[in-house]
Amino acid sequence: MNKEPLTEVRADIWLWAARFFKTRSLAKQMLVSGKVLIGGQAIKPSRMLRCGDILQINRANELYEISVLGLSEQRGPATVAQSLYSESETSRIKRESEREMKRLANAGYKAPLTKPDKRARRLIQALGDIDAL
Repeated sequence: MNKEPLTEVRADIWLWAARFFKTRSLAKQMLVSGKVLIGGQAIKPSRMLRCGDILQINRANELYEISVLGLSEQRGPATVAQSLYSESETSRIKRESEREMKRLANAGYKAPLTKPDKRARRLIQALGDIDAL
């Protein structure tokens, strides 16, 4: 059996194979909701991707700007998946700096050790009622 190399792959399959999304249906849902762009335009799940395409992927409020280097219809190990694309340096630096800013913003927050008791829950509820006015 002679297998020819791929020249095009559906966008939802490629995003799943490149491990950007855990399932193909989740990749399809993100494509339909406009979280993946090519040239500033939202694309359909059936859009065929080729090597050299530049994608903007908004995943978990992080923006990835990647270029497609390889094509695959099978989900493999993470090392193989990472060889399918390359992220631009500016995108990586911006994403890491935003992640650091979020981490620093949450640095002062300290979660309570236990759940609120009955009295505390009533006080919390009363504060919520004041805001509703």
